[in-house]
Amino acid sequence: MKDKLRLMPEDIMQRIARDVMDSYDESLELEMEDGLLSGVPFAAAGLSDPDYKYFRELVRLQGELVKLQDWVQHTGEKVVILFEGRDAAGKGGVIKRITQRLNPRVVRVAALPAPNDRERTQWYFQRYVAHLPAAGEIVLFDRSWYNRAGVEKVMGFCTEDEYEEFFRSVPEFEKMLVRSGIRLIKYWFSITDEEQHLRFLGRIHDPLKQWKLSPMDLQSRVRWEEYTKAKEAMLERTHIAEAPWWVVQAVDKQKARLNCIAHLLGQMPYTDIDHDHVVLPDRVRHPDYIRQPVPAQMFVPEIY
Repeated sequence: MKDKLRLMPEDIMQRIARDVMDSYDESLELEMEDGLLSGVPFAAAGLSDPDYKYFRELVRLQGELVKLQDWVQHTGEKVVILFEGRDAAGKGGVIKRITQRLNPRVVRVAALPAPNDRERTQWYFQRYVAHLPAAGEIVLFDRSWYNRAGVEKVMGFCTEDEYEEFFRSVPEFEKMLVRSGIRLIKYWFSITDEEQHLRFLGRIHDPLKQWKLSPMDLQSRVRWEEYTKAKEAMLERTHIAEAPWWVVQAVDKQKARLNCIAHLLGQMPYTDIDHDHVVLPDRVRHPDYIRQPVPAQMFVPEIY
């Protein structure tokens, strides 16, 4: 296994280059949407045929997400989506692609830090309840109450009694959410040992991503098998009819994003919402209005 995971420096650099290019996709998507790449050969645009097809499909799915957002607002639906998985599994990447073109007042992300001293004395689910949606809202949890079944269990941040109480409580908690009218969808992003190893190496050598690598992430490499056992127990004990788990094969980032978004859309009975025709009003002008000059020292220097 060690020989399989050992990479030469040029392999690492190629991997980093691919990850950096992956970070450019938002700009490329916007260019495609504006038609700037229409008729441009893939090579001239810097895109391979598979990459172009990925961006084109992603933009199409994001258009459907806008329709879903309109439907949620119009109908007053309440939606909660949980994203779980190993460190570097790609949860943040798919969350970014889901929210990219949506209204942050309707679709928001909850990424909670470690609980503080006060929160550790509360009912375990209390700090998560505060982030649940009101009518017409979608909340995406970048990690969730399942921290207790994963990192807290493996790293010893909870007692065995607290761990078992979590498994007794979480099915009832989630059933209660569903009965209250919340649509609850749970995703687990699955990657291989080798893929996580490669992604961590990329983070180590990429200064733009080093902030993503925490001491806890490094421990997840040491405790890979413990995390596997914890994941298996979690899926077995919390896969309920009211809120089943959905596993996303996430070794290929692009396929994982498209598959997850397409599946999410398929879970919602959304329809097109009619909107009033928008007419841009004329700008009102007053002959006595004089625009006041802005002092030169207030301007940001134009160094580009």
